Amino acid sequence: MPFALALTVVLALLAFFQIVLVLGAPLGRFAWGGQHRVLPARFRIGSLVSVLVYALIAVLAWDRVRAIDIVPGVVAQISMWIVFAYFVLGILMNAISRSKPERNTMVPVTIVLAVLAFLIAMGYGELAMAVGA
Repeated sequence: MPFALALTVVLALLAFFQIVLVLGAPLGRFAWGGQHRVLPARFRIGSLVSVLVYALIAVLAWDRVRAIDIVPGVVAQISMWIVFAYFVLGILMNAISRSKPERNTMVPVTIVLAVLAFLIAMGYGELAMAVGA
């Protein structure tokens, strides 16, 4: 369960960041390729979608560690492997960004998310729940 909690905290921070971008904060150099100081409308919509994706990922993580029961266990397990692959792709996409602030900030964040997703997909959070940790 600590891995799901850590993943949720990082995703909540990213969701806050995305919402701030939607509201027009001049932090665009950290997201979406870093080409815009203030995000244009299409990227703001993308940021809103990102918040929804983060919420879905958190739900899947909590389901995988059996803290909640929304989807069948096998669906949660497979979904977390897809989430892991999504974050690995995110590492690569952030690493090739033309924006140095985005690379320097988001690559480490996405590595953390990928590691946490990997541990959850492997079932380590589930084991902690079974042991009572």
